[in-house]
Amino acid sequence: MRRVWRWRCLLWCAALGGALAGGAAPAATVRMGFGDNLPPYILVEQDGGIEVEVVREALALRGHTLRAEYLPMGRLPVAYRSGRVDAIMMDVGEDMAGRGHYAEPPVLYDNVFYTLRARKLHIERPEQLRGRSIMAFVGAAKRYPEWLGALSRSPDYVERNNQAAQPLLLALGRYDVVLSDRTIFQYYVWQRRERDPAFVMPAVDEHAFTRADPRDYRPVFRDAQLRDDFNAGLAQLRKSGRYRAIYGKYRGE
Repeated sequence: MRRVWRWRCLLWCAALGGALAGGAAPAATVRMGFGDNLPPYILVEQDGGIEVEVVREALALRGHTLRAEYLPMGRLPVAYRSGRVDAIMMDVGEDMAGRGHYAEPPVLYDNVFYTLRARKLHIERPEQLRGRSIMAFVGAAKRYPEWLGALSRSPDYVERNNQAAQPLLLALGRYDVVLSDRTIFQYYVWQRRERDPAFVMPAVDEHAFTRADPRDYRPVFRDAQLRDDFNAGLAQLRKSGRYRAIYGKYRGE
């Protein structure tokens, strides 16, 4: 509790200092659209998660208050164009440069293939996935057609919206390969251990197969000064170590 109180005091003092220094937009309540529930990045019931907390604290460092609105991804651009929200988070499948101002990405999804180290599998080319049972997130085959397009028609390939079971199913050998963002996988390993202290995740190998594009994870702000304030706050979060602490909170660190 003392640590939380101390950080809130630091946020308030930093926000006051930024306002007194000038250059920041007047304190505002920023209505921002986020996607649906995606632990640990977006936790709708808690009005939190890594993504939401980073944005909230970055804005708070410049005196602003976040009001998050959670919508299906397809409705985010509609909510933005209609004026329902002042900003939206993440790539929404269309260029928004003519309608707002892109900011620095507060998070970066880093998708990799996971395999059990004991299996000694090598995944360096798409053909090395043939004949393997694979569990991925919904939409993975469309996002990575060169790797998963042909496999998506196989009964050994499944996509699931809820990724909570991925670590357990991999540990039990139900699937040879799991496709997940690194942070999401680590979060669910931690959650599994919290629920079942006897659970031990076997050693795994991470097979990187693509390079994440930061442009896919940029928020869009209607107001340029709010965008600048967010960027400044985000840079301050990274410099202070608070950014890493937010991630660590959802990894059980």
